[in-house]
Order: sequence, then C-alpha cells, then structure tokens
Amino acid sequence: MARSTFPRDRFDDLPVEAGRVGAHRAERPRSRGWIIFLWAALATVVLIIVGIFGVLVASGRISLGSDPSPTPTAVETAPAAIDTSYSVVVLNGTADEGLAGNLRDRIVELGWPGDSVQTGDSDTTDFATTTVYYRTADDAEAARGLADAIGGADIAESDFLQPTDDPDTADDESAEKRLVVVIGLDRAAGQPTP
Repeated sequence: MARSTFPRDRFDDLPVEAGRVGAHRAERPRSRGWIIFLWAALATVVLIIVGIFGVLVASGRISLGSDPSPTPTAVETAPAAIDTSYSVVVLNGTADEGLAGNLRDRIVELGWPGDSVQTGDSDTTDFATTTVYYRTADDAEAARGLADAIGGADIAESDFLQPTDDPDTADDESAEKRLVVVIGLDRAAGQPTP
C-alpha cells in the first residue's frame, strides 16, 4: 500500500477484509488527465470540422445532392440589317496597298451606291483591328450590319471623320449619316480572311 503524508484516522484501522481501507486517500492515476485532454481535443476537432462543413453547405459551396445540369438554350440572334442610306469611308490602316479599294468593291456589291463609298489611307499603317466607327448610339445597328457584312469587324462610337456643319453653306452637312471603316492589320497580307 502506498504511503501518504496524511495523519492516521479511524478509517485506517478497518479490518483488511472490508476491502476499502484507506480508499479515501487513494492516489490519483496520472494518465487519467491526459485521457480527458485527448478526448476533449478530439471532440473539439470534430466540432470544428462539422461546423466548417455546415457553413459550406449553407453557403451553397458544397451540394449534397446532384444539381440538375442546366440545358443550354439556343438564342437566335437576327443578323444586323444593312442600311445603305449611310455613306461609307474606307481607310487602309496597314502598309498593304489596295485593301481599301478591295473592301470598297465588296461594300458596293452589298448594295451601297458607288458614289457613297469613298476610300483613302489612314494616318497610321499599324492599326490593329478592323473597326467600323459610328457617330451616335442610333447608328450602332447600322455599324453592326456593315461590320457583319464585311466579314466581321469591331464597332466603336466616335466622331472620327464624321461630317461637321460648314457655317458658310445653307445645308447642314453634320446631318449626313456616315460610317467609317478603318482596315487593320488583322486583314493585312498573310492574315486569315474572315
């Protein structure tokens, strides 16, 4: 039996057959504290994992069931209409000769009157992407129609080369509807034709 530093009392003098002599002074087992700590740590980890999982399910980041896959729906977009009431200026923004004339011929074949399609060279020869410029948001649909008709081009709103009113004349030149096409390097020689 282990020795203790406590003074003897009446419980220490019980007969050995009783089996409980000095039980109130028993030493505490040392490993019991670690077992309790390990169970508490395990319970904490399990609760944290369950909490994180619950938050992910509640926020919709994890789905417990199979979500029905959305069926793609085809959206039919009508091609933009070609409006030949606009005059067109075609500028070559590349170093390749003849691109403006070739595109002018194609635009005339699409229905524009020959005298309403003009050609020229741009100030630069390294214009990146073929672009159709229009003046106002009302002209965007006509610009998209021309861009689609010439094989695809970007469109952008700009006052670039748009007619301005000459105060010395009776006519209002700024009322003329005009689209400006600048041919870019994407249509230069060696590039695939759209």
